[in-house]
Amino acid sequence: MFELLLLAPEDCVEPVSDALIDELGALSVSVEDADAGSSAEHALFGEPGMPAPRPGWQRSVIKALFDTEANATDAATLLLAQDWAHAIHVQSLSRVEEQDWVRLTQSQFTPVEITPSFWIVPSWHEAPAAATRVIRLDPGLAFGTGTHPTTRMCLRWIARHANAARWSRVLDYGCGSGILAIASALHGARAIDAVDIDPAAVTAARANAQANGVTLNAGLPDAAVGVYPLVLANILATPLKLLAPLLCAHLDIGAHLVLAGILQRQADELIDAYSPWCSLSVSDEEDGWILMTAQRST
Repeated sequence: MFELLLLAPEDCVEPVSDALIDELGALSVSVEDADAGSSAEHALFGEPGMPAPRPGWQRSVIKALFDTEANATDAATLLLAQDWAHAIHVQSLSRVEEQDWVRLTQSQFTPVEITPSFWIVPSWHEAPAAATRVIRLDPGLAFGTGTHPTTRMCLRWIARHANAARWSRVLDYGCGSGILAIASALHGARAIDAVDIDPAAVTAARANAQANGVTLNAGLPDAAVGVYPLVLANILATPLKLLAPLLCAHLDIGAHLVLAGILQRQADELIDAYSPWCSLSVSDEEDGWILMTAQRST
């Protein structure tokens, strides 16, 4: 395999990347800050599941992998021949040693501790000796592997409140991988509805539930019916605000509402959006993300 490194200004990143993948035979393309590690380094921040705020940095390094040196050379030649590509410069073309990519990818995902006795463990790992509750979950298409702070905070909340609660029904709205629904089941919940607008997430949730030996009803949002003692939603702040009437309509008397996917600076927006139905408050925080909870009184 051969790696072609190109230096490009921000406005060329998207067309160059598209040309490499769609027309020039690149196996993969990635973009990095050309000034990373220097005083000119510039961070690009975005929220999970949302598009990047910009396609690249002011000076970006575009890395493209090709199966042969000839293909990489031809791609660079054709690309630089374009009128609009005058600002593109070839940095290097080098051989990339073959690797066991499956093993390399797996090595990046290790067991995640939620509490000392509750862990998320990939299928290729042994569970820690102290783990009495384990979710077996491999990285996949749906959001929710336990590595993101929003997911960890929701899982911690479930683990900490399960002994004091008897959840006869649970709604996991925007279930992704189904990790929160599965965690609820492992902590004694029954009649769990896990819903998502993405059919791929519904499929993933069903498969993950089966792999963990738990029963849940995974489906599209219309599978959520009636009221629940516990409603979980780990999405993002904007959809959570829009969903306020719907989620609160699913709360039983005395039910708990658990919301995540919220940045610290968005807390007041969520409090205002849910104020007609319940009083949200911040109950956990990690890496700039917050967990907001409420309990319906009437």
